[in-house]
Amino acid sequence: MSIRSAGIILYRLNSAEELELWIAHMGGPFWARKDQHAWSIPKGEFSDDEDALAAARREFTEEIGTPPPPADYVLLGTFRQPSGKLNTAFAAEANDFEPEEIVSNTFPMEWPKGSGAIKEFPEIDDAKWFGEAVARTKLVKGQLPIVDALVQRLDGQVDDGGPRV
Repeated sequence: MSIRSAGIILYRLNSAEELELWIAHMGGPFWARKDQHAWSIPKGEFSDDEDALAAARREFTEEIGTPPPPADYVLLGTFRQPSGKLNTAFAAEANDFEPEEIVSNTFPMEWPKGSGAIKEFPEIDDAKWFGEAVARTKLVKGQLPIVDALVQRLDGQVDDGGPRV
């Protein structure tokens, strides 16, 4: 069975009516000096007995350090990632979302590799609003279909939110 995760992509329209997306830079030494295709929607794994939206809200809070804003969240669908993981994505408009700081939960990792020293690293080390075109260059490639689904929905081509596996 595939590992399942759930996440939230916030969006807004700027003063020029251009789409902006809230995405997060992945933490840890592997991603430290990477920018292109090193960002993600805030997301995390959930179990079969947990509601996907509840999991997405929990993971957003853990990774950003603040809860997702009150909004009408819509299911964009479930997307198979290159790793085989199934990522269920929700979207919401959040014009005023601007946390003062990003405080992510951490994970342990041996670093430097082979040293025997275990260090803690944040899952997310930054998160920001980006215009759609820039966000597409920053997001990991497996999450670009999530942006496509959001754009289709906003263009009025509403889809049923069904799996894209």
